Amino acid sequence: MTLVAFTTEDLAHGSKRVLKRLSLTVSPGERIVLLGRSGVGKSTLLNAIYDRMTASGLRVALVPQDTALVPQLSVLRNALIGRLDDQSWLRNLMAWVRPGRGQRAEVQEILSQLDLAGLIDRPVEVLSGGQKQRAALARAIYRGGTVLLADEPVSAVDETQARRLMGLLHTRFQTSVVALHDVDLARAYGTRLIGLRDGGVLFDAGPEAISDLQIQRLYSDV
Repeated sequence: MTLVAFTTEDLAHGSKRVLKRLSLTVSPGERIVLLGRSGVGKSTLLNAIYDRMTASGLRVALVPQDTALVPQLSVLRNALIGRLDDQSWLRNLMAWVRPGRGQRAEVQEILSQLDLAGLIDRPVEVLSGGQKQRAALARAIYRGGTVLLADEPVSAVDETQARRLMGLLHTRFQTSVVALHDVDLARAYGTRLIGLRDGGVLFDAGPEAISDLQIQRLYSDV
């Protein structure tokens, strides 16, 4: 079974063609990590995967690189946004004005796992960068589903915390496609690493099959 497939397709960011003649599939249970230099097309590919998966009816949790949180709202209400499309506008409005005990308890449990338990009513705008990233992860976990798409979701936390958070995401989502900049973390988390360079795929294999030389070439200036 394949969740999404691209067959010799061009992907663009705005009017600029970023990835050329891309062929790629995502299957259930895979933990795919996208690697490559800034601007190579990782975000473009994640957006394309998201569009295609949601169009086919898959439930997808998304963590954009900019977190896409509403600064003036509390951590709780930002988390609740994850399920806005599950109910009518009236039920959403009621939950927005006064979140139910069950909703609050569920979000609180998630925040506890993210070391944000005491910040549930704190406006996002006063949080640190790492706290904002974890609030975005809380929204994704609260949304749930079988697929996670995340763009540099742990770049603002330290190495130990990043590994713990990625481990938590592994337990919550059956399938994931994640862009990371930390190669060691990518090797530890991913079942499949995809290196993007010069508009195409430089390598696509399990972490044990990717050599240090291939990683050096991926990020070299030559």
